[in-house]
Amino acid sequence: MHKRHALRLILSALAVTAGAAVLTACAPAKTEFKAVDITGAEYARNFSLPDQNGQIRTLADFKGKAVVVFFGYTQCPDVCPTTMSELAEVKRQLGADGERLQGIFISIDPPRDTPELLKAYMANFDPSFIALRADSPEQLTALAKDFKIYYKKVEGKTPTSYTMDHSAGSYLYDPQGRLRLFARYGSGPQALLSDLKILLKNS
Repeated sequence: MHKRHALRLILSALAVTAGAAVLTACAPAKTEFKAVDITGAEYARNFSLPDQNGQIRTLADFKGKAVVVFFGYTQCPDVCPTTMSELAEVKRQLGADGERLQGIFISIDPPRDTPELLKAYMANFDPSFIALRADSPEQLTALAKDFKIYYKKVEGKTPTSYTMDHSAGSYLYDPQGRLRLFARYGSGPQALLSDLKILLKNS
């Protein structure tokens, strides 16, 4: 009797273990992003700013597209042009899906980044990319706070030769307009391409 009871216990345990293995195998695999997953974050959820053509833009304008937002300035010597160039390269590598990618550049230097200059700057990278510009210092300050972006003017030899220290990273939104990722500067275009393919595929 004891042997039969022990055998039943062993068989029951094996059945439970096998069932658990099946459930584990059926569970969806966690998405492996290259960038920092910030899905559900309570910040950087939207903006309302004029673009280089004077049209007010919000995230809702780009529903159906993956959106990459970067804060910078046109006279930036390295980080900004590198970031925008990499984004343009990623759009090219996406092929037909490149039409579903929207690059957005938000100026942290509105006094020098006039609409005309921003038009020319975006044309250097991709004609579909847009640039946004705050109407006032107060609006830019509030926006930077909401997006947790740091920027600071560094005086130069002349009043117009100053530079800007600023955060170097990009926010990624899925085609439903939800904030999903923060891509650190220096990650490279292939990491960005991989993450955008996932966001576009899962939309």
